[in-house]
Amino acid sequence: MALRGKNYASRRLVVAQPQWDQEPDVIDSNLGVDLPEEPLHLTRTQKNHPPSLVIGDIQSPMITRKQSKALTDAHSGMISVFLSQTEPKKALDAMKDPSWIEAMQEELLQFVLQHVWDLVDLPRGHRVIGTKWIFRNKTDERAIVIKNKARLVAQGYTQEEGIDYDDVFAPIARIEAIKLFLAFASYKGFKVYQMDVKSAFLYGTIDEEVYVSQPPGFEDPKYPDKVYKLRKALYGLHQAPRACYETLSSYLLENQFEREVIDKTLFIKRTKTDMLLVQIYVDDIIFGSTRDEMCKAFEELMHKKFKMSSIGELTFFLGLQVKQKSDGIFINQSKYVASMLQKFGMNDAKLASTPMETHKHLNADVEGEEVDVHNYRSMIGSLTYLTASRPGIMFAVCVCERYQVRSNESHLHAVKRIFKYLKGQPRLGLWYPNDSSFDLVAYTDSDYGGANLDRKSTSGGCQFLGSRLVSWRCKKQTTVSQSTTEAEYIAASHCCSQVLWIQNQMQDYGLSFLQTPIYIDNNSAISIVNNPVKHSKTKHIEIKYHFIIDCKENKLIQVLKVHTDDHFVDLFTKAFDVGRFTFLVTSVGMINSE
Repeated sequence: MALRGKNYASRRLVVAQPQWDQEPDVIDSNLGVDLPEEPLHLTRTQKNHPPSLVIGDIQSPMITRKQSKALTDAHSGMISVFLSQTEPKKALDAMKDPSWIEAMQEELLQFVLQHVWDLVDLPRGHRVIGTKWIFRNKTDERAIVIKNKARLVAQGYTQEEGIDYDDVFAPIARIEAIKLFLAFASYKGFKVYQMDVKSAFLYGTIDEEVYVSQPPGFEDPKYPDKVYKLRKALYGLHQAPRACYETLSSYLLENQFEREVIDKTLFIKRTKTDMLLVQIYVDDIIFGSTRDEMCKAFEELMHKKFKMSSIGELTFFLGLQVKQKSDGIFINQSKYVASMLQKFGMNDAKLASTPMETHKHLNADVEGEEVDVHNYRSMIGSLTYLTASRPGIMFAVCVCERYQVRSNESHLHAVKRIFKYLKGQPRLGLWYPNDSSFDLVAYTDSDYGGANLDRKSTSGGCQFLGSRLVSWRCKKQTTVSQSTTEAEYIAASHCCSQVLWIQNQMQDYGLSFLQTPIYIDNNSAISIVNNPVKHSKTKHIEIKYHFIIDCKENKLIQVLKVHTDDHFVDLFTKAFDVGRFTFLVTSVGMINSE
């Protein structure tokens, strides 16, 4: 294969030649005070660096800021060391514990057993991709180190599309799909189990011709100039996730599993009376069946092909803590809440009864004192991940997200109030009871011009399977609504889109939900949906929102009136006092594990 494009990986190793006449014996290093000064107009950057301007140890290899932070981040409980390919022995000498050497040998043993690569000469016209070691201390729940883990990864950032890889897409399960899986398990009353594939990427066969350098510190002394040609995928390569998914899915399809049409990460094996469901997220697998014997047979099947670790009943997946009881399934993120409070120094903060103040609305506050925007965004990102199981903070987080470009004291105060609320309610979570029905029901609502910056409205919506809250949404609309009716109509269209996705998703489970009720508290919006004739007062509404009328005519949905006092979705569009807020949180099916 001919090499096209620029070799950015090797370009850093090329030393530019001086562009002026110079005695050969003058330049013997790029460090020193006796070096001649470069004319600034000849080169874009200076190559001569006085020692007084060098930060850190001159003899140390070059590392990035991210690598430097990983070396000094001692409080995180994880050690991530990137070995320099030019000085592997010096980097290895820094690790005094011989267990690191054993961990590396254990990793390379997996490469031999899986026949990951072959030692060959680098063909002409091809380039080699570097490799590096990553070390990690694996700890238990008490933060005690139980194992040293070493992993060899490829420097995939040096790959070029079209040369080193082509298609890299691999299906990933949505967090809503995981909650649908758990809701269905609670409805059928079966246990959900978890397994993960050890060194999953090493099982994926790649089609491209890829060459990597020998592992740092483990070069073959007889053939130091040779490289490895990969047969299997290596961590760090762009095509590794797709190769892993193709291998795993092909194996399941060969053993009478069906890959579902909508969710490509869901595999189902059906018999006349029972079914086995398998959900894949990269190398993590959750599965359950209406008959326990099918689960045991699945574990045996996976152990025949892969080296698996059976975790048992599902307790922790994608950051969600799952507690399976005899009468239902409880989902929360209490451990994540505790880690957030410690990370941002909010353990000693005062408590708040609600995540957002009702009498004080956020605005641009251009005259306020600015705060550290990086810390503000970090707090927002952590809270956004928490909304996967805490719908009560969804609206407050979405409002604070609008001020990430320029954050002031008032915005930081609003974010800290969310943390204060979480400190008082760390164990709230979703409850999926076994004795509830399994009918799809949706609620939608919006405020009107609630965004102070541009006067746009906010759409809110939530979907239930019986009494199980499986999906919710809070998002500012893209256009300015001219009436409350228009704002409600746009919110209903957004909710309809999610309802259609859930309907299609549940078809994979063998369930059909037609005429799904969508409850709205605005009579005018309901009239627009029920009347297919376009009037002059609705002609300005974007065409994409009118598809809800077609869904209603095709009997996929129906829009119904609900009283404002019983409208649960108000939780995602407005801020309330503690009484109303507690009622709404309880109404959507959230309970305290205590």
